[in-house]
Amino acid sequence: MIYLLLKYIHIIGAAVLLGTGAGIAFFMLMAHFSRSAPVIAGVARIVVIADFVFTASAVVVQPVTGVALAWLAGYSLAEGWIALSIALYLLAGAFWLPVVWMQMRIRDIAQAAVAANQPLPPIYHRFFWWWFAFGFPAFGAVMTIIWLMIAKPQIF
Repeated sequence: MIYLLLKYIHIIGAAVLLGTGAGIAFFMLMAHFSRSAPVIAGVARIVVIADFVFTASAVVVQPVTGVALAWLAGYSLAEGWIALSIALYLLAGAFWLPVVWMQMRIRDIAQAAVAANQPLPPIYHRFFWWWFAFGFPAFGAVMTIIWLMIAKPQIF
């Protein structure tokens, strides 16, 4: 019973990571294409909160439940697909942490533009496109991890 409960929590955590990532990317992209500093400021404010509430929670839950599941199922963490999942998880984190910081900067820059009744400055666009680029490896890593969890391929 504990195994199924942990598996359920682990799957929900994976869905939250993937879903929140996709949702945040969609809303930030749509806000950016609006070219409206007030819209961007509002969306970025909510996105930062969502990342801290949902993504950060899942980031903590995933390794805890994953290690417990591997142990209960008799897998070694050195098992190929598990080791690759762990490496990809660390890679996703290495891209996600700067993304969160960039989202906070985007929010602050947009809020300052709104307060000053000014257009978005060039620094906003640099942060946005770096944020956009960093999302691809993080999102791709999470998608690959989900495939590894399902397929459990023999890797090495």
